[in-house]
Amino acid sequence: MPFTRRTKVAAALAGATSIALLATGCSAGGGGSESGEIELTITTFGTMGFDDLYKQYEEENPGIKITANNIDTGGNARTDAFTKLAAGSGLSDVVAIEEGWLGSIMEVSDQFVDLRDFGIEDRKGDWVDWKYEQVTDADGRVIGYGTDIGPEGLCYNGAAFEAAGLPRDREAVAELFGGENASWERYFELGKQYNEATGKAWYDHSGFVWNAMVNQLDEGYYTADGELNVEGNAELEERFGWIADGAESGLSAAQTAWDWNGGKSFVDGTFATFVCPGWMLGVVEGQIEAGGGDASTGWDFADVFPGGAANWGGSWLSVPTSSQHQEEAAALASWLSEPEQQVAAFEAAGPFPSTVDAQETLASEGEPEEFFNGAPTGQILAERAKGVKAQFKGPDDSVIQENVFGPALQSLDRGEANGDQAWQKALDLLNELVVE
Repeated sequence: MPFTRRTKVAAALAGATSIALLATGCSAGGGGSESGEIELTITTFGTMGFDDLYKQYEEENPGIKITANNIDTGGNARTDAFTKLAAGSGLSDVVAIEEGWLGSIMEVSDQFVDLRDFGIEDRKGDWVDWKYEQVTDADGRVIGYGTDIGPEGLCYNGAAFEAAGLPRDREAVAELFGGENASWERYFELGKQYNEATGKAWYDHSGFVWNAMVNQLDEGYYTADGELNVEGNAELEERFGWIADGAESGLSAAQTAWDWNGGKSFVDGTFATFVCPGWMLGVVEGQIEAGGGDASTGWDFADVFPGGAANWGGSWLSVPTSSQHQEEAAALASWLSEPEQQVAAFEAAGPFPSTVDAQETLASEGEPEEFFNGAPTGQILAERAKGVKAQFKGPDDSVIQENVFGPALQSLDRGEANGDQAWQKALDLLNELVVE
């Protein structure tokens, strides 16, 4: 596998963990069992909603046994995938790929099966067009079945809003933020009002808010033609200034990403709003339950988002060329990504479908989500998906988000740096980790 300087962070992470991972005895794909079954291995991450679907597939396909491995976050899944790519072994028969590191995968797309060989072109019309295009390489090879996309709505704690004198009803909340004209200026303005009324933070930490802002731009950390687009980028600098002002105004709770004090921060009123792509709804529910809360804790989901349509995340199911069962693996990945299964995955865990039929089903037939105060999450996300466009993600996009801006934003949250200092910290890390 050829590694460029642009992927040196992934290579370093792979080198640091490869011994431990290889020591687990991972093999290249699944094998057969003593009973003659074909064992298919699959590696996913986060909350993809597949557990019950695996059981259904096994029941409908005698002779197939699915062994699943779910990694907690997309960032850790990236490390796992590149560790095994570097080692030349250990990848599952089916591997979930996340949008943030798709660019790195596309640099080694020849390590994955061209799914045209297994009929994916017959399904091309199933997906929103940009989902299929994102996973098509320069040679026309298609290496992934699209699962979810990440349109964003706003999660908020209705009880916290009410205590601060803000409306609790989700339609009134959407109007409070500006409805179709919702802006980040209004979001931060309301946050300062909330902080003045309660002395508490408005959002969990600056990193996720920053990520939402970046994803709304026509071009993010890379230009559409693949060039780095950070240093001297006036749009990014302006938004970084908004984040810096928010942190200095006490709006950030300075939480640790993907932890939130074991979920307790969702329950004890540490913060009141949370940026929520569809797949994050399952994360929020899990965190609330881990923190000792339930539906009565007061979280809700509104059909509004500062700055307009935004997409955060999304994934594909790919089959590595190392799989010993490519045809069977492709059949499983295709089935899991079909509209009916995408609806089931959404109902189980919240990832919003990338197939047109599944989106239309949820828009018209989606059930209210009791955990989020009866919010019609399917209909809301279908509305939030309107206007979403795929932003080009370069090879180190997730590295820049997590390892360049992550530490810089943490320094803001902890009061260790002002906006100018934190921006310079990000540029220094960019030059250290990414720039050739």
